[in-house]
Amino acid sequence: MLFIKKYGITCLVLAVVLYILVGAMAPFAGYKKISKETAASVDVNQFFQNPAGGERASILETGESAWEERLRLLNGAKERIVLSTFDMREGQSTEDILSVILHKADAGVRVQILVDGISGFLRMEGKPLFYAVSTHPNVEIRLYNPVNILLPWRLQGRMHDKYIMVDYQAYMIGGRNTFDYFIGNYEQENNSLDREVLIYNTKPEQPGSMAKLETYFESVWNSKYCRDFHGDESLAEHPKVVAQRELLRERYMYLTSEFPELFSDYDYEAATVPIDGVELVTNPTGIYGKEPIVFYTLTELMKSSKKIDLHTPYIVCNDYMYERLSETASAVEEAKMVINSVENGDNIVASSDYLRNKPDVLATGFTLYEYDGGTSTHGKSITMNGDISVIGSYNFDLRSTYMDTEMMLVVKSKELTEELQGNMDILEKDCRKVIDETTYEVPEHVTVRAVSSGKRVLMKLIGFVLSPFRYVI
Repeated sequence: MLFIKKYGITCLVLAVVLYILVGAMAPFAGYKKISKETAASVDVNQFFQNPAGGERASILETGESAWEERLRLLNGAKERIVLSTFDMREGQSTEDILSVILHKADAGVRVQILVDGISGFLRMEGKPLFYAVSTHPNVEIRLYNPVNILLPWRLQGRMHDKYIMVDYQAYMIGGRNTFDYFIGNYEQENNSLDREVLIYNTKPEQPGSMAKLETYFESVWNSKYCRDFHGDESLAEHPKVVAQRELLRERYMYLTSEFPELFSDYDYEAATVPIDGVELVTNPTGIYGKEPIVFYTLTELMKSSKKIDLHTPYIVCNDYMYERLSETASAVEEAKMVINSVENGDNIVASSDYLRNKPDVLATGFTLYEYDGGTSTHGKSITMNGDISVIGSYNFDLRSTYMDTEMMLVVKSKELTEELQGNMDILEKDCRKVIDETTYEVPEHVTVRAVSSGKRVLMKLIGFVLSPFRYVI
């Protein structure tokens, strides 16, 4: 009895913590394998069998171009807007985007916004900015897999997709989340490099590749894992929500006055290049462990190539992934991989894992480069054979492979690939070539950011402690 009085609360707290940790980790402790049915359905030789028709494409390489295109594209909507994002936060770029969305909703455009439940819980709950939009009669916001701490086994499966669709006119896919860290050029302490691909349809009466994206979106939007985010009428009349709604309308007027070129007619044909075909590759959309469909498809596609240039922020693999990457490198003439250096990256957990498993990454046979440009790169891209570009949300890590929803857009176009490769080449000028675990070839102009010995020790400790739980990285 004395023991219970003395340690009861401590034991209860520990039991709750253990319940949450075990519940959150256990469903993903084993890796799903590619089934025979899935393997048979992935035939990269069948890619691009459907002609692109009236579709064209361009790369959105900078945060400023991403901001400009969002405002321009959204403002051109006549019937419908879809915005799907992993992370949406308050900030100037978000206010800009939502001001245009609110204006279009006022004009009768139907708006659907899909956000991952973690972001909704951490970044959107209690914020008048989001209620000002969600309570509009023409706007629906839904959260994918909302947080429920009582059901910890549901916590880990996240929606990592990032895309925007406008009517049947255009869509964009990439790695950018919806806040100032990725979009615009607002002054702030941190930002990140990223990229997206824009597909523009010159014949919107023919949905083209957007039809597959539309089908995918509907499957997530209507799934049992989504719920509405605060659309009740009573909240719409809350004084703070009303005031925020008016601020957004004022912001729209300010934007149209200061940046009239973004709200006037735009020649998308002149700003895009022709493409020969488009394929959308996605993971399953459930919240539990997944077959590694995106990873498997990309490695199949890469193995059919001669030259590969792969950019991923992080590289965290299990034995199966290492084996597939080794097969890929052996099958091609040249295989290059670029990741953030541990000094330059913004993900200390992934960097810690890389330090621990660096020899295994090198053993795949990819020529490995570490980016040291001073700003972390978040882009996920591949070029192949000078005429295939791949851009999307998928990181070459275990979480993207087995846990999260992910998408990559594969575009066949010599002109687009030349543009993408040129952008990737610029980043590669600020890379160190990895010779072995401790040796590099360092360009003369590259200055590697100093990392304290304390942080190095911390990363080694994190890598060791988290080693049994790598599957959630």
